[in-house]
Amino acid sequence: MFAKGVHYHLNRLAESGADVLGLDWTMNIGDVRKQVGDRVALQGNLDPTILYAGHEKIKYEAKKILQSFGKGSGHIFNLGHGILPDVPPENLKALVNFVKEESVSYHLDDKNNVKI
Repeated sequence: MFAKGVHYHLNRLAESGADVLGLDWTMNIGDVRKQVGDRVALQGNLDPTILYAGHEKIKYEAKKILQSFGKGSGHIFNLGHGILPDVPPENLKALVNFVKEESVSYHLDDKNNVKI
């Protein structure tokens, strides 16, 4: 479920029966996770305009989201509201590669096994 601008109804959305809540880029994913717990997975939430920046800035912003969500399952990394048509493809590729590499460390159990 993706409902834009309903920050004040997160608990109701988490109880709606949806498996996943899509978050726009204006929401802090860590704060939302604290509020809804593990009732739903969270999808999001990089500001799509970040993809106009250089690769280091893209990685920095992506890492902030991964760190904010923290360790554990239940996060689908995504843009907070779709890709813009003139984003350089190499910037999107840099984001995807970074998330694939970096997110593994957020899904390790105590024995360093990937847990998804």
